[in-house]
Amino acid sequence: MPNILGVMKLDEIGKQIAAARKLSELGQRQLAERAGVSRATVDALENGRAAEIGYSKLSRILAAVGLELRLGPAEQDRPTLDELLKEDSGHD
Repeated sequence: MPNILGVMKLDEIGKQIAAARKLSELGQRQLAERAGVSRATVDALENGRAAEIGYSKLSRILAAVGLELRLGPAEQDRPTLDELLKEDSGHD
């Protein structure tokens, strides 16, 4: 699934969490304990199987590996619907 408007998808966030966890030499269980979530939640997030996760859980997981979410202004040069449909279908 492409990044539309520069929005990072949950599976991409999960990959970043997995990389940071490994750099910190933490196991999934250790990360789960630090963040106060289940190991299954960490595993699903890291492996792209988490359909949704609440902000509170996500922020605790991120903090436990030294990451954070940041807000910024929305991009002003937004694509048109036709451009998004072309991107989705792979045609130029």
